[in-house]
Amino acid sequence: MNNDLNQSISYINNMTDNAPRLAIILGSGLGSFADMLEEPVKIPTGDIPFFPVSTVHGHQGYLIFGKWQGIQILALQGRTHYYEGYSIEKVTYVIRIFKALGIKILIVTNAAGGINENFSPGDLMLITDQINNMFQNPLRGPLKYGGERFPDMSEPYSYKYFKLVHDAAEDNHINLKTGILYVSSGPSYETAAEVRMIRKIGGDAASMSTVPEVIVANQCGLEIIGLSCITNYATGLAEKPLSHDEVTETAKLAQEKFLKLISGIILRIGQY
Repeated sequence: MNNDLNQSISYINNMTDNAPRLAIILGSGLGSFADMLEEPVKIPTGDIPFFPVSTVHGHQGYLIFGKWQGIQILALQGRTHYYEGYSIEKVTYVIRIFKALGIKILIVTNAAGGINENFSPGDLMLITDQINNMFQNPLRGPLKYGGERFPDMSEPYSYKYFKLVHDAAEDNHINLKTGILYVSSGPSYETAAEVRMIRKIGGDAASMSTVPEVIVANQCGLEIIGLSCITNYATGLAEKPLSHDEVTETAKLAQEKFLKLISGIILRIGQY
């Protein structure tokens, strides 16, 4: 194991002996799920050696071990982003930690702008594929953590769980959307011309996160479920300028729906 990663894992193992197989990364405005976990062990990410600290409002910065209705879970409350100034390798460091801790299934969530004209703020979207327009790949350079040099990306999100997610949405009366996630480096929002481009190349929602994490998670052999909370109309589709406050506020308003969907997904995974 890489020395940096070894020190990170040693620190975490000294804090808890929990061994979940399921992890979740919580996006902007969705961090309240972690506060509802039973028997939590809350580790500030700033205390973990070599772990990058989130600097964005709405991302608190904790690694939380706990249980959801008896099922062990590891939650990241406060991801880091490439636009914060971290290297793309650092942004995805948490995935290396998940793999080393024995995580098998990863749920990634984010706040995203609606590109698809059939989407409205507050909708939830199952991510079925992704478009990386960050002009960065976290696997570039020496393979310091090992793994496949050229991992296959034909199924970035695990098809086997799509029906499970749709069933959880149906049981909770959630009109779940499906679509392709487009990512750019940010932190500026897309222009109206860029939104038209994204729609033409097949993007349904736009984000500034998730895709790098999913690339590394695929290299690590994790099974992945991706969910976006559509928090705003993209530029050119709304009458007023975009703001981060609007994004986090809409995500908070969608929390109840999000929590029901996540709960349904976790309970079904627990039955596997």
